[in-house]
Amino acid sequence: MVASLMPGDPVATAIYKTLGDKAVEFEKKVGRKITLATILVGDDVPSLNYVNLKHDKAIELKMSYVHHHLAKTASQDELNELIKNINRDDRIDGVLIQYPIPTHLSYEAAIELLSPDKDVDGLHPLNLGRLAQGVGCMVACTPLAIQAMLSFYKVQISGRHVVIVGRGMTIGRPLSILLSQKGANANACVTLVHSGVPNLYNYTKLADILIAAAGSPYLIKPEHVKPGSVVIGAGVRYEGKKLLPDVDETVQEVASMITPRVGGVGPVTVAMLFANLTQAAYKQQGFNWQIKDLFS
Repeated sequence: MVASLMPGDPVATAIYKTLGDKAVEFEKKVGRKITLATILVGDDVPSLNYVNLKHDKAIELKMSYVHHHLAKTASQDELNELIKNINRDDRIDGVLIQYPIPTHLSYEAAIELLSPDKDVDGLHPLNLGRLAQGVGCMVACTPLAIQAMLSFYKVQISGRHVVIVGRGMTIGRPLSILLSQKGANANACVTLVHSGVPNLYNYTKLADILIAAAGSPYLIKPEHVKPGSVVIGAGVRYEGKKLLPDVDETVQEVASMITPRVGGVGPVTVAMLFANLTQAAYKQQGFNWQIKDLFS
């Protein structure tokens, strides 16, 4: 058996098509473009490149952006005041605080100060709490991307056993809640495991859908996977410029479907950031459009 690949680019392209249409519709209704505010503290080159990519994508989608670049010596008070001003600005629909920020600053404090309705990363404690309650909220981008990929490639989720390896707040924990909720493209039996669980692979071998999000290179090998399962690699670690995935490429010999080493979840994660932005813009204007409409 050789697994079918699940590349992210076709999924992202389909999402961007919808978002571009919604951006045009929004501008006609409101008289301005959907607008993203980005905050960068310091001069980290990879972070600057990441922010610039977001700006380019916003323009491509006929959206707008406002960028705020603080010096690496900026104080927490300066960062906090900037966030407060953005919260009050009705022309700003969503905010991205680029991580990491200098070590003398608190990223957690900055996120908590951010308006939950403008939190396009879906990391505000109130949004995480709303997700647990099963009510409308902004959801972290990578969990949304994984759900979107499963839907796009017509992988049945309801009633299936999903095993997630990794309990981080950006992927594992919110994803476990998202996929176990009652509703479309969810309703799974979800097991959340991590490196502290004895006999970890006894669990991975039971998965109909296995999602690796531990950031532990080559953690998942063919012998750890049930033949015919769907495998998604969402965790990576960098060694210099080399990307080291959680899932060994040889897993494709036993899986039925698998994300590629490069170009899997990543492109869709970026698309879901703009989906969060679009949902935020529509909600703040009292219009009815939600991310779940992408899956309908």
